[in-house]
Amino acid sequence: MATTSDIRNGMCLDYNNDIWTVVEFQHVKPGKGAAFVRTKLKSLTKGKVVENTFPAGHAIDEVRVERRQFQYLYKDDMGYNFMNMETYDQMALPENLVENPQFLQEGMQVDVLFHAANDTPLNMEMPTFIYSEVTYTEPGLKGDTATNTLKPATIATGAEIKVPLFINTGEKIKVDTRTGEYLGRT
Repeated sequence: MATTSDIRNGMCLDYNNDIWTVVEFQHVKPGKGAAFVRTKLKSLTKGKVVENTFPAGHAIDEVRVERRQFQYLYKDDMGYNFMNMETYDQMALPENLVENPQFLQEGMQVDVLFHAANDTPLNMEMPTFIYSEVTYTEPGLKGDTATNTLKPATIATGAEIKVPLFINTGEKIKVDTRTGEYLGRT
């Protein structure tokens, strides 16, 4: 058993019959009244994000999780198939455990979180950034760099994102997988 003083970013805990990870937290000691810890929690099973307040010293159930490196192989009717990089065992994950599947590229290295006690997969985390080729976008015009206007573009994974007007088909770009934002050319 841990207490609220042990809370840190990335910590996993059992709360309301679900497993949550701490996205951010803040210890608050108001001038009047008892101290408390304000947290933002993300469900590892459902992906839902909630804000919660714990009283200072409150007991919480910490959950041990393990991160294992997997390589994305393909998608079929069983789900998304991954291969363990150490044992070469293959595993299929359902779509609800895969974060932002529209950015998955064949051969991509990902982390899969496992519940350490019963060895069940909880969540799949992608790299923060990917590099992909623009497969289709309207042609850009030379000199279209003065404004911050964006246009739709399709990248090699099939995802549609917004890019600046000067980006053309065939260029490699950097994309943030958390938000789907264009970050630059490579």
